[in-house]
Amino acid sequence: MSVGEVSHVSNVIFDLNPMILSSAILIVSYIILFTEKLNRAVVALIGASVMIFAGILTQETAIKGIDFNTLALLIGMMTIVGISEKSGMFQFVAIWAAKKVKANPRGLLIVLSLVTALFSALLDNVTTVLLIVPVTFQITRKLQITPYPYLISEIFASNIGGTATLIGDPPNILIGSALNLSFMDFVNELTPVVMAVMLVQIFLFDFIWGKRIVTSEKHKKLVMKINEIDSISDWCLLRKSLFVLIAVIAGFMMAEHFHIANGTIAMFGAAILLLLYTLDEDHNERDHKVEEALGLVDWTTIFFFAGLFAIVYGLEEAGVLTVLGHKFVEMTDGSIEKAAMLVIWVSAFVSTAIDNIPFVATMIPMIKSMEESMGGREAMMPVWWALSLGACFGGNGSLIAASANVIVAGMASREGHPISFLRFLIWSIPAMLISTGMAAIYLHMRHFM
Repeated sequence: MSVGEVSHVSNVIFDLNPMILSSAILIVSYIILFTEKLNRAVVALIGASVMIFAGILTQETAIKGIDFNTLALLIGMMTIVGISEKSGMFQFVAIWAAKKVKANPRGLLIVLSLVTALFSALLDNVTTVLLIVPVTFQITRKLQITPYPYLISEIFASNIGGTATLIGDPPNILIGSALNLSFMDFVNELTPVVMAVMLVQIFLFDFIWGKRIVTSEKHKKLVMKINEIDSISDWCLLRKSLFVLIAVIAGFMMAEHFHIANGTIAMFGAAILLLLYTLDEDHNERDHKVEEALGLVDWTTIFFFAGLFAIVYGLEEAGVLTVLGHKFVEMTDGSIEKAAMLVIWVSAFVSTAIDNIPFVATMIPMIKSMEESMGGREAMMPVWWALSLGACFGGNGSLIAASANVIVAGMASREGHPISFLRFLIWSIPAMLISTGMAAIYLHMRHFM
């Protein structure tokens, strides 16, 4: 296929080949991102700007390429979770769960994994580990036991649990927004395999560590003396936050019936919680609280996504992704099953090596370009679910594969319990292979038998 058949670009600098130039910009951007020498938002914005300066995009087409539904969903949920966290509700649940198993180290390993997986599905996995890991250190210090197995288990649980829903992991947010999928689409399709993988992880960790982690009754009593109620710092905010969180999740579940985008629901929920949060304050205090709450949004991630969308759209405009899509169809002989199996394993291994967000952002338009020649959107859905499962489970493949992993490693290092890259691989590669293998079997049984 010639460039002229697929490219929408006509004013490229120095009359260079738009496909080669756009590919070079993407590759250089990804290499710099992989080295982590520069801030990822800066790299993405510079890459997007170079696409415009090179003539591959205009400012208008770059903006057209940005998925504002994804950005709205991220900003809304970050605001809601950031305000809700101030009430102490999440720490309350973690401590309450620890006490329910009588501070038994073996039971603690199970319950903290389950809490992490649940919160990761309903909030997001990065926020979850930021909330759960400090409580983990608090409890393990009192029990005088190593936090290492708990931290590893929580990393895996955060990535596995986040796979279950639209809002749990950024790759799902990207896929859901691109295909206009609902919250319940993800729950119905992915929750069964996520639950199965979590059960296997819990069994394996209990088998390996369960009997090796012991503590004394004296230390258990120290944990049992912790009053989880003390974690609640603002009861009024707790009630407001719970109301909005439940309403927003219910809104996600019903959104498809009212044809309302998930980003709109998240932003509306954030606005309502900001209103309730500042309702009784005077003018100055109200403005201060709103600014403080909006400061809880991870704007680095937001601008990273915006730049990344523009870079990938440059490849789409240049026709690169269409060509790759046709090559992929030829490679799989037009078979949906072959395509799904290839996508899930490639996604898992690539996501092990690099951040899964830019990989998924690049794969989405490529897979879209394949749909017409492979039977349309409905026929291609197993391939889309394969992309989600492979990218999310691949996030467990290495210490740099997902943001949650990096955050836990940083917190562990500050607490004097560093997690080395190679030591983590001993756990992460088997975990990635087992979870991806289970997901591949699940997809085969669900869609191809």
